[in-house]
Amino acid sequence: MDDTPFQQTTTFMSVPAARRPGDARVVILGLPFDCGTHPTRVGARLGPASIREQSLLLRPFDGESGIDPLATLGVVDLGDARVSPGEIEPSYAAMEAAMEVALASGAIPLTFGGDGAIALPQMRALARRHPGLCVLHLDAHTDAYPIEGYNNATPFARAFEEGVIDTRRSFHIGTRRSHMVAGVYDYGRQLGYRIVSIDELIDKGIASVFAEARETIGDRPVYLCFDMDFFDPSVAPGVCTPAWGGVSAREGLEAIRETAGLNVVAIDINTISPPHDPGGMSASLAATVAFEFLTLIATGQLSATKTGIIAAHT
Repeated sequence: MDDTPFQQTTTFMSVPAARRPGDARVVILGLPFDCGTHPTRVGARLGPASIREQSLLLRPFDGESGIDPLATLGVVDLGDARVSPGEIEPSYAAMEAAMEVALASGAIPLTFGGDGAIALPQMRALARRHPGLCVLHLDAHTDAYPIEGYNNATPFARAFEEGVIDTRRSFHIGTRRSHMVAGVYDYGRQLGYRIVSIDELIDKGIASVFAEARETIGDRPVYLCFDMDFFDPSVAPGVCTPAWGGVSAREGLEAIRETAGLNVVAIDINTISPPHDPGGMSASLAATVAFEFLTLIATGQLSATKTGIIAAHT
């Protein structure tokens, strides 16, 4: 027993805290950054702490498989990257450095944001280790807007310009109306992305759309970026930019299970904004999303080895 007079601070589902991945096959990493420029909703910098807090409501055993994915994968929580919300360049460097540590021994990083801007430093770090990186982005928005600068509306535009991902085999799924500039979908398609609107997702069916994504991506490495506004605000109100007409909780979890078979090398769950959901419902759902992904990895439905398979993302 530990006889020191200290108690460990909250980690995701109470997994061990660590400063290095060690033998873990999945590591938790918080990226508590937001640009701080939204005119009415700032708060995603508090997302990682809220997800960890709400994760304590979860239980470790998966009802279907009977396994404990946390123990199976040796999950550890590395804590948070040393970012400064609102200061983009130094924070990007800090997030890249944190990702390098998380990736050093071949583990899959499971990251908690933070607003959508955190995607770019993650893709930069991943691309250095995983040539041919593809993106599967579940979001109400493309985050590839035809505007200048580094912010939560442009990470996938800048990623194209920097050549860190293969846009021809990358998807934005769940997009819906109401944008701050015109021509967002046309611009995204010009960059090479496949854009699947929420209407197309529902009309074609979740299984059909994700089957197409799996066929297109094949065994290439995938960065799986899950923006919580993929869900409808009725089930996830505490997000940076809520957009009505999203998926239900059941449909969102179904979509997660349809990612089975992909070679995911990193998973990012972002845009939880706790000040806009005092009850913590959105963060609780985000923690459940994380547990679903961990279960898929632990049951072998997503990549989880530290050998050649993983060297090709979440």
